[in-house]
Amino acid sequence: MNYRECLEKGVLILKKNSILTANIDAEMLLCYSINKSREQILLNLDDTLKEKEINLFYACINRRKYKEPVSSITGKRFFWNSHFKINKSVLTPRFETELLIEEVLKQYNNSKKINILDIGLGSGCILISLLKERSKWKGTGIDISEKAIKTAKFNAKIQQVGNRIKFVNSDIDKFCFGKYDLIVTNPPYIDLVGYNNLDESVKDFEPKKALYGGIDGLKIIENIVKKSKNILKNNGTLAMEIGLGQYYKTLHFLKKNEFVVFKILKDYQKIKRCIIAKKVN
Repeated sequence: MNYRECLEKGVLILKKNSILTANIDAEMLLCYSINKSREQILLNLDDTLKEKEINLFYACINRRKYKEPVSSITGKRFFWNSHFKINKSVLTPRFETELLIEEVLKQYNNSKKINILDIGLGSGCILISLLKERSKWKGTGIDISEKAIKTAKFNAKIQQVGNRIKFVNSDIDKFCFGKYDLIVTNPPYIDLVGYNNLDESVKDFEPKKALYGGIDGLKIIENIVKKSKNILKNNGTLAMEIGLGQYYKTLHFLKKNEFVVFKILKDYQKIKRCIIAKKVN
């Protein structure tokens, strides 16, 4: 069986099981199964697969047809410019979070040494991506999950920035170390109704602690704003991702804690997704 035939059969199976992203999912799973890039596959569609590669591919397709995410099957996710190890202990990086990376890099060039705190480190994708782009920066990543810290350490080592990161297994309420130029965070912000209605491909394969933000989705956001006031340097920046409909309440938290919002980033659906704010006192 060649690449073309495998892809066609894989796509057909996924479409029969109502997988809307059947084409790209089949391509990604074939890439994983034969350890080749998408470009290599598409340029050599008549190449033949080994039997063990065919078996692995269909095993992956079978998992995907039951709604398991591709990143969960392959154990990795592409984010910014790198692949990150992913498992059930961490949130799968989303493309909209790259908006936060892009804006932070615009605000700070590499000539200045800055100290970053990543609250809710997860896989480490935000902090690691920033440090890869800025060789003079260093950071601290905190997460309540010990397994998440372990995953982030692995990713940092692979991306060769582990020597510039301090890893702390801690709840944000108990964290009180250091002063920072920049705080970045993609906190849990899904409310109770939203969490109960999450697609099973998210709910069954990603940690609740990384998704659920309390009844209104704002509990952890408010805690982060309060904590940031105390551990940011004067004129320090808080760059935070938020959920749908949370902008005005988050703005209230920020003003109450002496922050000034100077940039709002909308995602590809025109939702206010990231807030960039400065500590003014």
